[in-house]
Amino acid sequence: MTICRMRIAEKGLMMTRNCTLRAISAMALILLLSLFAAACSTGNGKPMPRSVPVIVESADQKNIPLQLKTIGNVESFNAVTVKVLVGGEISGVYFKEGQDVKKGDLLFKIDPRPYEAALKQAEASLLRDQAQAKNAEEQAKRYAILVEKDYVSRDQYDQLRANADALAAAVEADKANVENSRLQLSYCTIMSPINGRAGSVLVNVGNVIKANDISLTTINQIMPTYVTFSMPEQNLAEIKKHMMSGDLRVDAIIPGDENHPAQGALTFIDNAVDRTTGTIKLKGTFANQDRRLWPGQFVDVILTLITEPNQIVVPSQAVQTGQQGQYLYVIKSDMTAELRIITSGRTYRNWTIVEKGIAPGEKVVTDGQLRLVPGTKVEIKNAKLEEGKTIANPDEKN
Repeated sequence: MTICRMRIAEKGLMMTRNCTLRAISAMALILLLSLFAAACSTGNGKPMPRSVPVIVESADQKNIPLQLKTIGNVESFNAVTVKVLVGGEISGVYFKEGQDVKKGDLLFKIDPRPYEAALKQAEASLLRDQAQAKNAEEQAKRYAILVEKDYVSRDQYDQLRANADALAAAVEADKANVENSRLQLSYCTIMSPINGRAGSVLVNVGNVIKANDISLTTINQIMPTYVTFSMPEQNLAEIKKHMMSGDLRVDAIIPGDENHPAQGALTFIDNAVDRTTGTIKLKGTFANQDRRLWPGQFVDVILTLITEPNQIVVPSQAVQTGQQGQYLYVIKSDMTAELRIITSGRTYRNWTIVEKGIAPGEKVVTDGQLRLVPGTKVEIKNAKLEEGKTIANPDEKN
């Protein structure tokens, strides 16, 4: 009995100690909360709201181009496959592979000796027939006097007259033969027909080739040059409409050199839509003085139709999508966030055109939107950068 009483007393003492510890803990928690409230309160006793750090940029008003983008292929302005018009042995090659050549530069030479001999033979035949024709003409003139006096018959005169005319015709044929022989001889010297860049030498010295059989080399004119590309037929009416008001600019972006596009102008629209693909073929002409565009090269093509002036733009990362549509957060003068429903248009590079809901110069949040609700106090992290900052004109580099 005594032992049971002692156990009950010990248990009561333990319960008393636990209650005391709990009371002390509760008092300490209340004290901490009071200190935190005092630290977070303003001078008038109201709680101080926490500021959310955000990054902002200003809405701006710029001229934004309306563009169509696709993939194109570089084509030479002129391309000539060099062949020979006479057969024979290649006696000389007078250029190097990949060399720039001008119109009239000597490229190849065929052994001219057979054609020189043919020309001399034709010239000799001409001299012979000219002498015979001259003699026949003189005889015909003499017989014309004799036939009038009835010293010779009319048949004799007619025969001499016909012979003289036949020899005169033979002389004309010989002249044509001489001209043809000279032409054949001139074909032994192959000149460059255009200004351009020569390709590989496909036939070397000593090879015997036939007339118009194989190509000797290819010359491509690359200054200027074409960029060929296709657009969906749905864009054809708009392209034609803007082309009537002036030349349309075409930019060719070379892979690996995206920051320096080559600039040209739209010069060709095909006369028919490709029914298999539903696209229309177009060509842009580029001066290509720096030779950055090379035949066969694939490039990204941007066709600028028009530049729309005074468009209000904001960074694309500022535009959010919610249940009510697209919106963004605008920072008011009291450094609080305002949710603004907007009507957005197309995008250009890193900007989005805002058709309704924002004014130029207003600051919009580009980072930190997830922590914002209307009326939230904000702290602009890029405030120093924002002072005097303006969005670069999107059209300056185009």
